[in-house]
Amino acid sequence: MRTQVTPPDLKEAVISNTAKEVGAVLAGLIMVGALALVANSQPEVKKFVTQDDQKSDTKDLVVIRTFDAPVAEVWKYWAESEGVKKWWGPNGFTSPLARMDFREGGTSLVCMRAPNSQDFYTTWTYSKIEPLKRIEFILGWADKDGQKIDPVTMGLPPDIPREARHVVTFKDVSGKTELTVVEYGYKSDQTRDLSKAGLEQCLDKMAAALGDKHERKEER
Repeated sequence: MRTQVTPPDLKEAVISNTAKEVGAVLAGLIMVGALALVANSQPEVKKFVTQDDQKSDTKDLVVIRTFDAPVAEVWKYWAESEGVKKWWGPNGFTSPLARMDFREGGTSLVCMRAPNSQDFYTTWTYSKIEPLKRIEFILGWADKDGQKIDPVTMGLPPDIPREARHVVTFKDVSGKTELTVVEYGYKSDQTRDLSKAGLEQCLDKMAAALGDKHERKEER
């Protein structure tokens, strides 16, 4: 029997591709707010951007989904550990950890696990929570202890921000829930498209976990 041996360079390529896929998914969930990072050649320098600058220099994405479930139920999938773990990550990934500190000023630590068992951690630091209406938080890359790291060092695309603003709103529509996710500040069409793909997979998993047939309302 012949034993096949995977060349080292092929293994590195597989790992690199996995990292890029994870970056694509997280790009689908994170948004750039008033704070933007400068080029990768200056990783420690930050630049403040006005709303007018964002409108002229970036591309935005809005996705609206209607779930056949009440707002209180959909809310749990963002606020509670067991709910988050059911949808965080694309198809084939799992979420073994969602250590939630769901309150204004609190920071949750969430993990997604790739098919090759590699773990990727992010923190969610909440700036505003309006119960059953709105959640705003800053999503940042982290290690297993919640310490900040640079995603570029993991082989992820350089235009994925280290920290980014995330806004989610909830609306009751005759007993169903209209969920709106807004993402601001994409620098390229490619990043925007990867963002859309990642976000769609996550929301598909959420819909499946809720046990409903979701209706896609709007994407742009």
